Amino acid sequence: MLMRTDPFRELDRMAQQLMAPGTWSKPSVMPMDAYREGDEYVVAFDIPGVAEDALDIDVERNMLTVKAERRPAARTDDVKMELSERPLGVFSRQIVLADALDTEHIQADYDAGVLTLRIPIAERAKPRKISIGVGSDRKEISG
Repeated sequence: MLMRTDPFRELDRMAQQLMAPGTWSKPSVMPMDAYREGDEYVVAFDIPGVAEDALDIDVERNMLTVKAERRPAARTDDVKMELSERPLGVFSRQIVLADALDTEHIQADYDAGVLTLRIPIAERAKPRKISIGVGSDRKEISG
């Protein structure tokens, strides 16, 4: 039996899966930047068009989870959509945080479609001086 194959069918299927709107059980990934600034780590997520009440930030142990849902704009019956390229649905990102970060004091700010989280470095993880006792003399070294 001869089977006719389309070499682009699999590529089309994968593209549909990647471009399909995310759901709560299978969310799409949101882009992010992460960097250290002084004594804190900063993580910025691009989520334009997401209302603040559609954001969910959760920390459990050292797992940070950010979820966002971009909903369709409310339209009246007389609106006819001509073009719709902005992805809708659920977006999510999970990050494993180091033990050296203070997850009790995370600050979140949402401005111009960018969610910025600032995570301070825990005091116990910062460099400190250690005193060494040698007889009656004591010397301090950097630790």
